[in-house]
Amino acid sequence: MALFSGEKKDMPAPTMPAKKEEIKVPARAGADVPTILGTGSEFEGKLVFEGEVRIEGKYSGQITTRDSLIIGPNARVTAEVNAGAVTISGTVEGNIKAVGAVELKAPARVKGSIETPSLSIEKGVVFEGSCKMENLAGKTPPPMPSGAPAQPK
Repeated sequence: MALFSGEKKDMPAPTMPAKKEEIKVPARAGADVPTILGTGSEFEGKLVFEGEVRIEGKYSGQITTRDSLIIGPNARVTAEVNAGAVTISGTVEGNIKAVGAVELKAPARVKGSIETPSLSIEKGVVFEGSCKMENLAGKTPPPMPSGAPAQPK
């Protein structure tokens, strides 16, 4: 009853671990579930990721990945994109570089330059800009979130 009686008993101080242990989380935990910026979301900044990301809302900034980026039909993206593969069904304004493929699916609207070795455009897509098709595989890959400085071009 010392807890409620106001008596103070000498209790040992809680011991703290001497060293904090870091927990390593796999880079692709839940690999079957892509990351989604959903409808109604708005994000501005620099997006760097591994795995698949799907954008359904509004995004403005820079996107860098070696993996897949999917821009849904209701998405509004204003960005410089450097990715492995890009599939667009929504509206994008900005330059796109992909070392894999770029797919423009109806009702996509794209304004900017596209640089990729493989480009497919469905009927009904609006593309205003330029396209340079060359193999980007031998070029410097996009930087990843390792904190290391980017490689010179």
